[in-house]
Amino acid sequence: MPRVTALHAALLLALYLALTFRVFAARYRARVTIGTGGDPLLERAVRVHANCAEYVPVFLVTLLAAELCGAAPWALHAAGIAMLAGRALHAAGMSPEPDIRPLRAAGMLLTLLGLFAALALALGGGLGLW
Repeated sequence: MPRVTALHAALLLALYLALTFRVFAARYRARVTIGTGGDPLLERAVRVHANCAEYVPVFLVTLLAAELCGAAPWALHAAGIAMLAGRALHAAGMSPEPDIRPLRAAGMLLTLLGLFAALALALGGGLGLW
């Protein structure tokens, strides 16, 4: 049973839903139902949400492949924690105007760390190393 991936999928989905509700709130505030209507805060909320949607699915698929191949749970958790922290920091750094660049940068670094860790774990599994 891929319990590690299930846990991190649930945590990342919770973050994604929080970002979804932020988009709803920004749409309500700006009175915009389609697009962003030129509202800069709505544009930021939409991009933060979309950015999460762009990175998380490929990460979870790769993490699942690694887990199914028998990667060490501690390593899977480390990748999952890096991705969750990365996405949360990126969202916190990108949401306000102006950006909080150190948070945004740290978020991207952790996101990339999580992706590279999942890649290495899946590759190791695919090569029969575990």
